[in-house]
Amino acid sequence: MSELEDRRLSELEDRKRYEPSEVEPRIVEQWLESGLFSPAPEGTAQENYSIAIPPPNVTGVLHMGHALNSSIQDCLARHHRMRGQRTKWILGTDHAGIATQTKVEQQLVEEGTSRKQLGREAFVQRVWEWRSEYGGTIIEQLKRLGASADYAAERFTLDEGYARAVLKVFVALYEKGYIYRDRYMVNWDPGSGSAISDLEVVEREVEDKLYYVDYPLASGSGSITVATVRPETMLADTAIAVSPDDDRYRRLIGEKAILPLVGRKLRIIADDYVKPEFGTGALKITPAHDPNDFEIGRRHGLAQPSVIGEDGRMTDEAPERFRGLTVAEAQREVVAALDERGLIARAEPYTHTVPFSERSGARIEPLISLQWFMAMDELAKPAIDAVTSGRIRFHPSNYTKVYLDWMHKIRPWCISRQLWWGHQLPVWYRDLETYVGETPPRGEGWTRDPDVLDTWFSSALWPFATLGWPERTPELEAFYPTDALVTAREIIFLWVARMIMMGLEFTGTIPFADVNITSIIQAPDGRRMSKSLGTGIDPLDLIGGGERPPVYGDGSRPPGEFPAYGADAVRWGLLAMSSGQDVRFSEEKLAQGQQLGTKLWNAARLILLGAGDGARAAATPNAVEDRWMLSRLARAQANLGRLIDGFDFSHAALALYDFVYGELCDWYLELVKPRLRASEPELIATLLHVLTETISLAHPIIPFETEEIWSLIPGSEGLLAQRVVPALGDGERDATAGAGAARGGAAVGGGAAVGGGAAVGGGAAVGGGADAEADAEAAVERAIAAIQALRRWREGAEVKAGAVLPARLVAPGYEQTAEHLARLARLSLNGDTPDHGQVPVATVAVPGGVVEILGGAGLDRDGAVAKLRAELEGVGAEIARAQGKLANQGFVAKAPPHVVQSERDKLEQLIGGRERLAAELRALGEDAKG
Repeated sequence: MSELEDRRLSELEDRKRYEPSEVEPRIVEQWLESGLFSPAPEGTAQENYSIAIPPPNVTGVLHMGHALNSSIQDCLARHHRMRGQRTKWILGTDHAGIATQTKVEQQLVEEGTSRKQLGREAFVQRVWEWRSEYGGTIIEQLKRLGASADYAAERFTLDEGYARAVLKVFVALYEKGYIYRDRYMVNWDPGSGSAISDLEVVEREVEDKLYYVDYPLASGSGSITVATVRPETMLADTAIAVSPDDDRYRRLIGEKAILPLVGRKLRIIADDYVKPEFGTGALKITPAHDPNDFEIGRRHGLAQPSVIGEDGRMTDEAPERFRGLTVAEAQREVVAALDERGLIARAEPYTHTVPFSERSGARIEPLISLQWFMAMDELAKPAIDAVTSGRIRFHPSNYTKVYLDWMHKIRPWCISRQLWWGHQLPVWYRDLETYVGETPPRGEGWTRDPDVLDTWFSSALWPFATLGWPERTPELEAFYPTDALVTAREIIFLWVARMIMMGLEFTGTIPFADVNITSIIQAPDGRRMSKSLGTGIDPLDLIGGGERPPVYGDGSRPPGEFPAYGADAVRWGLLAMSSGQDVRFSEEKLAQGQQLGTKLWNAARLILLGAGDGARAAATPNAVEDRWMLSRLARAQANLGRLIDGFDFSHAALALYDFVYGELCDWYLELVKPRLRASEPELIATLLHVLTETISLAHPIIPFETEEIWSLIPGSEGLLAQRVVPALGDGERDATAGAGAARGGAAVGGGAAVGGGAAVGGGAAVGGGADAEADAEAAVERAIAAIQALRRWREGAEVKAGAVLPARLVAPGYEQTAEHLARLARLSLNGDTPDHGQVPVATVAVPGGVVEILGGAGLDRDGAVAKLRAELEGVGAEIARAQGKLANQGFVAKAPPHVVQSERDKLEQLIGGRERLAAELRALGEDAKG
């Protein structure tokens, strides 16, 4: 035995358990040192495979959404890499204007200073320093998860090359007339001191007080009462609007009312927007502080006085007594002043939805502000066509409608932000002149606009700017357009739609062909995951062990600490949880992933410890079970390829589990154990082949353990991650119209291995062709069904576990498998033990016939019969109860439909159970009715 083989065997003997904490850090370093994740920019985008990570905020740390998203992306990247495609997973982070500026401003407050005291240049330098110290946290966490991204080419949305791309896009869109400056109603975020887009606003239900305020009529003939939850904004009222169809107010249209506390005369106007059923049916119009009032004001030519400033305080346009007050203070003072004058008719609690900033959490203040906007209508048209034509597909498909509905109603985008951290607008002013350009204007007296671009503007260029655009770089030629995007539904509008529009506008092609919208994993109680709510989990606490919040505790897993599941188990568990729907976190799925790893490790040890010096993997089937296994392996490869290509990761993870746990371990290894103990050379070669192909199949989902097992297989060279598996070829990908086909190219799946790996034969080379495969499958499946039937019978008949019962097989089709059936069902068949015409004590139905049980010391027939009769009696009583309940028309009519259906399902299961028990009684020669 060679020294290498001796060391391998010695290591396997000692390592009875797979230890993720020891293996995973070591494997990560091997992957990174190999350069595998940094492909050369060669070939075409149609031949290669690329995917761009949704850039996490530079302020971010790994959360469950990142972990699921990255597990899916890594599965795709590794799957296509093993197909032989040159694969690039584009990596980088977003500068996250508001979030990052807020982080650094908080630090400055703790130091007793502020950004304004520092000045813009010094503050921006301070943010760069913060980014250098903390910005790489999430990148290191992605490595711990096993993400096979191109770390060597990490991008940042503020790096020099990316900034050039952003400036070029802004200038080009300005020159086309799409970008313009205007005074318009915006969502002002007092928390960040900046305008934000509609998509960064979240609606929350709050309870306010609805005040009914009397506005005296200028004619002195009475008053008109309006209802408002914001009495402080009435100081900027310029009209009162009523519905033209409201008989109560028709006579007042055209008259004037007096604005309380101010004295301004307000026109009473008619507008179809007013809902007569809300409040009193009369609506105060404040064009500067409400988006709907703004539109009404434009229709009627109303003035736009503003009494709330960008600092959140009352302006000089408010009466003197209210100037400088905060909004909350002003509301109290206005209510008090109205009350003093007897102008509040009544007040009542009122629950309604109110806009808040998703970024700062502050309540949005609608303000008219001079901002930069981007017209979206023309950009939207080709982006709509890209989806309706099928060139871009959403998975699940229901998100297609979500995307299209929004795109058809798209509004101008406010792209300027009142921040210092970000891409400063390439706009300069001098007197009445405005200059927009990629380089500063010539001459004296120019002042640059202090605003920066919305972070999502730069992110919209991500798929092509990360590859060197606007230059025609080798990277852009090789990897753009990308193949797929994996993201969350909440940024379909913020990011996905904008990337499609920008990609089509500036590259002339779609940026990706498939958009996979991931599930949102919720806490076990259905709430969103959040550290502040006590429902958040750090994925690294699942990988390495860490705090389990109380909401994650149950009877079997009390609050305390999560066990160290390891990255593979976490990845498998997250993929198994994922679906098209939001799902609650299931620690059972992580435990199941850990069980899969244990099962695979034990199977690998069994095979590898039985492989002698010089053994090599080769498909050399020598028995029917070998041909069955190779056929099942080929089916598993095709099935997982189809599921991954179809973005069905939940079923892919579960299918892998079923194959490894069921077909490989529970059946094939059990069937061949006697031959393995005999060291049959052809079997060992076939086992090594099956193990090699199984870990290759599993690698995209559980990469760490499979890489470790690969290193222990005799004859393995290089990394499993760079192994090309022809059986994973592009046939299934073509069938699902993969990204290459969508772009007009053919995806290739059988090229040279990336990074020096060898293309090792991967299919199930089953000798004898399709007929032999079908015969082998039929023979072994028949035997498995028979063994399962016999095991169920033994359990029901309470046969002692170790007892070997004499039996007679009376069924055709078991010529190649009778020995397996006898051993695994613990029988001594009549071929081994003469039965001398014995009368069977029990008969068990199996495919094609029966197995007659001829007695035996391990069988307590009378006890088994008594037990079955007792169970049958109990099931009969349950059936009678369920039938009686369903016969009660009152129950069926009044109970919720799902409760009635549950009762029907239960009855169906009980009837099935009764039939099974009756069959077991008949197998013992008893009448089920006796």
